[in-house]
Amino acid sequence: MAKVLTEDRLNRPGGGPLKVAIAVAVLGVLGMLIVDHGPWNKPKVQPAVVANYSSTGEAAQAAGAKVMPTEPKLRVEPEPPMPKPVHPVNPAPQ
Repeated sequence: MAKVLTEDRLNRPGGGPLKVAIAVAVLGVLGMLIVDHGPWNKPKVQPAVVANYSSTGEAAQAAGAKVMPTEPKLRVEPEPPMPKPVHPVNPAPQ
């Protein structure tokens, strides 16, 4: 009886979509690895001596942009608009 069940499981049809899904997944992972880590995708790092500008601000000014400081935040934040808590009419004696 057990031999008949194992033979039936091994010979049943329907494994095609699973095999296609596995092949697509493997090809997708390999494609991402090739695109992300290929020889054409290496960072081009310049030493500070070769670089034209030593800071982002210098590069922005050279391009014609105005570098302005951000507005300072308020020290005391305004209270949010919400109802105030109700105080008891007769406070507890101390």
